[in-house]
Amino acid sequence: MARGTRKTAVLKLGGVGALAALLFAGGLQLASAGENGRPATTAAAQTVNCPTVRDKLPAVPAAAAAQVERELANLDQEIARQNERLARQAVRPEGGPNFVDNAILGPLRNKRIAVLDRIEIAFNRIGAQRPDLDALAACSLNAPGVPSAVNGGATQGGDGRNGAGQNGNGQNGNGQGGNGQGGNGNAGGQDGNAGGAARTVDCPRVDLPAVPAAAAAQVQAELATLDKQIAEADARLARLAVRPEGGPAFIDNAILGPLRSKRVAALDRIEIAFNRVGAQRPDLDALATCGLN
Repeated sequence: MARGTRKTAVLKLGGVGALAALLFAGGLQLASAGENGRPATTAAAQTVNCPTVRDKLPAVPAAAAAQVERELANLDQEIARQNERLARQAVRPEGGPNFVDNAILGPLRNKRIAVLDRIEIAFNRIGAQRPDLDALAACSLNAPGVPSAVNGGATQGGDGRNGAGQNGNGQNGNGQGGNGQGGNGNAGGQDGNAGGAARTVDCPRVDLPAVPAAAAAQVQAELATLDKQIAEADARLARLAVRPEGGPAFIDNAILGPLRSKRVAALDRIEIAFNRVGAQRPDLDALATCGLN
């Protein structure tokens, strides 16, 4: 499969009727096909519903842009991480009735408070008026199958990395119409940021054959893992744009190389999930290597 810039994983589930699965911003939606391919019914993992931050910010001074972009990348990375946790929870529930509040939403709020405070400090440090972002810390849950809204790039439109973006925002803004995750977004994408623009990873789109129902849960969890890996690599690139480190081969050796190894493992687990239930094992080896946008 040729590598594309749109990171969308589309699953077709075998069984009675035509079923499709779309992974939306870390949340996987299992949907029976409706008119014109639109989902008619869903049974899916929930995703976190966090207030977007980029669109609530005042004009970001150029001197604060790199720090703000890095923190926006951190917010999106945390959303991807918690969506992966919710995907696992849908497959293998744990804890009591308050588990999600206590183990996912509560810690997520605390992490967002810290990140939002750093954004406020970035304004304050250069003498700009400090925005009040306290109301944006708390998150709730979306209905099953509804994608998480993320901060992405300033120019909206485009698809997310493993599913269509909600309201034009790709997962972490990495849909190409969305122009940018993390350091890419302040002026609408890479090479458009008045501050230093961070690059993002460009990983191949993952298309799968019909997924047996018995393998669907494992495949869902691994697709969420792939999204998390991309989010983590993008956040690392955003930090690198603020504080460069290493030599000319640093990105290849410290980011793209380890990302490839992690993707090899996740894609192999997807193949094994097919094989374990007696289905033909897809060959996903060519999808492991990522480049840079």
